[in-house]
Amino acid sequence: MSQLIHRHLSCGIEFAAEVLPGRPTAALEIRVLAGAAHDPADRLGLARLVEETLDKGTTRRSGRELLDAFDAIGAQRSSATGRDTTAFGCVCLPEFLPQAIELHAEMLRTPTFPEEACRVAIDLAVQELSALEDDPQALTDKLMDRQAYGPFLGRHPLGEKETLQQIRRADIVRHWQTTFSAGRLLVSVAGPVDPERVADCLEKCFAGFGSPQSNGREAQPLVFSAVRTHHPKELEQEHIGICYPGVPVTHADYPVERVLIGVLAGGMSGRLFTEVREKQGLVYWVGAWHEHPRNAGMIHLGASSTPENADKTYRTLLREVDRLSDDLLESEVDRAIVGITARTETRGDITRAHCSELAADLFHYGHPVPIAKKLAAVQAVTVPAVKRYLAEHPRDRLSVVTLGPRALAADAGGE
Repeated sequence: MSQLIHRHLSCGIEFAAEVLPGRPTAALEIRVLAGAAHDPADRLGLARLVEETLDKGTTRRSGRELLDAFDAIGAQRSSATGRDTTAFGCVCLPEFLPQAIELHAEMLRTPTFPEEACRVAIDLAVQELSALEDDPQALTDKLMDRQAYGPFLGRHPLGEKETLQQIRRADIVRHWQTTFSAGRLLVSVAGPVDPERVADCLEKCFAGFGSPQSNGREAQPLVFSAVRTHHPKELEQEHIGICYPGVPVTHADYPVERVLIGVLAGGMSGRLFTEVREKQGLVYWVGAWHEHPRNAGMIHLGASSTPENADKTYRTLLREVDRLSDDLLESEVDRAIVGITARTETRGDITRAHCSELAADLFHYGHPVPIAKKLAAVQAVTVPAVKRYLAEHPRDRLSVVTLGPRALAADAGGE
């Protein structure tokens, strides 16, 4: 039987733990409330550069020695820069969790940011941005984010080539000093852990790390633009992205939205795959998903088709959403619920997934929410509930991006 713990530590950290007796591993996740949205406008890409260079050396160890120290305890590490946060994850044997926390504290608190490591990180970021030009789907997503999410949340973690070229080591150091502090840390652990011992370890390791106040925890503004733009590119396929407002994770209708996405894109039985790809043969790829910055939610539809089929594909994507209000079947809702439940019970059974879910709870809700409670809300969704959601949250404001050889026709509809 799992147990959830939630505490605000005196050092400034917001801490949550899920005690999972009998698990062979323990998981740790540290989220810094500083992501791409917090970059200075003339230095876009800084948050990710900080993430990339933190482990290249500390005041105590070189970068090689730090990596060796993690390897010595068998820790599997990961890190990522997102819109709102920068996350550092780790899985290790339970007995090595204190050492893992100490090493992360050393890395986050006392990085040296070697000049050469900073230069290499900037060069690699420029190369990755250039590589996006050869990945039409990733480029479409980047263009959509910039358009639909606005000037802060719409930033790409890699930044922009012109801003990366302006960044120097001093900028990376200054951004770390400005955005990293105990008061901006969300920390979760899961596994056969002793929450009190973990809390004491966090207090010891992070005491005095910047401000203990919860500054910087305010949600970044989402500025939605209901426009349609085309980006010409010589491609064999036309890439289509559609985005419109959904609901935040904390909204009562969020479980309904999860089921809606499952009906549209829940595997090969989803409506978009069966109707748009299998029956009409309009697309090479089609999908639907939703994303959730803090206090906001966005629904995405995407597809790649031939340029000749682009207009019809666009209309069909929207039609498939609209006709759910008329002919949604109970079997479709049931199948979507089963899919969500199965993914939660299988992937969610991994200790690392429990830890990540807990960190997301702190970010969105400000407290842990039992997985069973979330699943119960999903399992209670009915056909009338989905239809009510569609009526109360219509897709009447669309942000549309196309990438390829031709723009959508002016009369493509759906606006």
